[in-house]
Amino acid sequence: MSEYVTVAREDGIAVLLLDNPPVNALGLNLRGPLFAALEAARNDDAVKGIVIACAGRTFVSGADITEFGTERALAKPSLHDICALLDGLEKPTVAAIHGTALGGGLELALACHYRVADKGARVGLPEVKLGILPGAGGTVRLPRVAGPEKAVKMIVSGSPVGAAEALASGIVDEIAEGDLTAAAVAFAKRKVAEGGPHRPVSSRNEKLDAARADPAPFEAAVKEATKKTRGLEAPLACAQAVRNAVTLSFDAALEKEHELFLHLVAGVQSRAQRHLFFAEREAAKVAGVGKDVAPREIRKVGIIGAGTMGGGIAMAFANGGFPVTVLEANTEALDRGFATIEKNYAISVERGSLSPQEKDARLARFSRTTDYADLADADLIIEAVFEEMAVKKDVFGKLDKVARPGAILATNTSYLDVNEIASFTGRPQDVVGLHFFSPANVMKLLEIVRGEKTAPDVLATVLGVARRIGKVPVVVGVCHGFVGNRMLGARGDDLEPLLLEGATPEQIDRVFTDFGFPMGPFAMWDLAGLDIGWRTRKALGKTAVIGDALCEEGRFGQKTGKGVYLYENGSRTPKPDPEVARLIEDKARELGIERRAISDQEIVERTLYPMVNEGARILEEGIAARPSDIDIVWVNGYGFPVGKGGPMFWADVEGLKTIVERLDHWRAATGKSVFEPAASLRRLAETGGSFSARPA
Repeated sequence: MSEYVTVAREDGIAVLLLDNPPVNALGLNLRGPLFAALEAARNDDAVKGIVIACAGRTFVSGADITEFGTERALAKPSLHDICALLDGLEKPTVAAIHGTALGGGLELALACHYRVADKGARVGLPEVKLGILPGAGGTVRLPRVAGPEKAVKMIVSGSPVGAAEALASGIVDEIAEGDLTAAAVAFAKRKVAEGGPHRPVSSRNEKLDAARADPAPFEAAVKEATKKTRGLEAPLACAQAVRNAVTLSFDAALEKEHELFLHLVAGVQSRAQRHLFFAEREAAKVAGVGKDVAPREIRKVGIIGAGTMGGGIAMAFANGGFPVTVLEANTEALDRGFATIEKNYAISVERGSLSPQEKDARLARFSRTTDYADLADADLIIEAVFEEMAVKKDVFGKLDKVARPGAILATNTSYLDVNEIASFTGRPQDVVGLHFFSPANVMKLLEIVRGEKTAPDVLATVLGVARRIGKVPVVVGVCHGFVGNRMLGARGDDLEPLLLEGATPEQIDRVFTDFGFPMGPFAMWDLAGLDIGWRTRKALGKTAVIGDALCEEGRFGQKTGKGVYLYENGSRTPKPDPEVARLIEDKARELGIERRAISDQEIVERTLYPMVNEGARILEEGIAARPSDIDIVWVNGYGFPVGKGGPMFWADVEGLKTIVERLDHWRAATGKSVFEPAASLRRLAETGGSFSARPA
């Protein structure tokens, strides 16, 4: 019938085979011939039943989001039209699901009468992760087959479920043994033999009746599903759409779903989340690392350091299936580190996120040693030792002697010069920065720091390994702090002056949490430990009026029960401390600073605008390849709100002209260079350009 849809006949069953590589996305090129094939099957008396199957490695994985905002997205036939056609068919229709049926793919399957899946299939509605909701009946049909409580959990989280869970929930009707298409055809034949009528999902209300009679369990499920929405609109809209499925007729709920979809897709949050979706894929494109660059084989990993970072990195690799050897200076340090690792896994078991069997399997992947010679067979060795160049020199000198030829040597440094570290070896081409974020077994970001001599195949290797352990990798260049921490420094440069001039720690932290960050900078200081920054400042010959004073009084944060805030009786909840307020006022008086009321907007301008400005400088210097790479770093590593798309995307929304004008204002008011607009930022503002419009 077309290159995208072919039709075969088997004993009265029409098998429609969809073939739109690589993932059978429901673009217009597929929707048109699919609709025509369904119409032809409907009108052909010789066809008694219909199977929809897909070629390649997956069922329909979703809509073609590259069509969003284009005429093709609105062109007929829509997925709505296809689902309506399926809904009205009297002949039994069966979706044969392999790989993944996600988003529009699952909506297509739910519009069929029945669904047969292979045992490895996964189904879900992940649209919430793009800031939208299922727009072709997913929020109305899924509650009818899975029940509203299960549906709201799946749709609000966007998380897929496996075939066994889908069968138990009623989402699929059978799991195939052997050939999937043959099983689906056999299923269709049985349904033809049984005779009709074949009830469409739209008419199945049985699983809604209980929620209609007693809405309390459903509303409890909604509350649980939406408790961590962090200012995002889409999860709440998803929950409302499922609620509409319970309270309204099918047609009315379908209409409301469409209205909610149109509202979300036109909003800034969805634009931001779609930007991040494509940004993550752009970040995988690295100059000089094409498909012709073959990665090195990584079979065994070595980690130097069993502290917080080293232990977390080791867990990340063990979780990804790699054998890991952890080295420490002595057995006592090893024992402490492994006690923490075992505790972390035990907590996961208690929470139900990890089975006891899997915990044991992961722990079995660990080896421990105090001898560098035991790292001789490792293919990748990562140091996570103290952040001092002399310590790094000692470690890499030892590694150079014992590591096998071709082994990749990586540093987890947060700030230090990777090129200088590489010079401590006779193999700088094998050295790369792998900057993990704490806790390393949880945080998704991995800054891959490309040294001057880092070989392309080293980059190809660590990019692949990063994805295998569930990280989002971004390749950056060498400078102090790389991308994330360098911008963090710019964000924090004016924090102490703001305090001295009249803002309070709790006000500044509230501005950040209102913006969408999970916590403010002072709460973060307390969590990380104020002594870390104090020690770094001493090493660099720098000072901080308030930070140093707090540390001199032994106020190191949560671990000492007091820092910027007070933590009473072991609590992790920060409480404003009058002593800190007095200390700030005393320091302001000593410096002759007249305190005043500071607005929330001023705090944004003096913290977030300089951060954007530093991002522009990073782009000018080629430290980041593209603005979207910076957005990926900040969303995945520093808690920048997903709904704002990252600092560079947010800057475009905020208005580059406004940002430059206010930076100029604060440069004049303070004399500080952090407010001097970058040349590229000023140029974009003057020409009406934007970061998101820049070529990737």
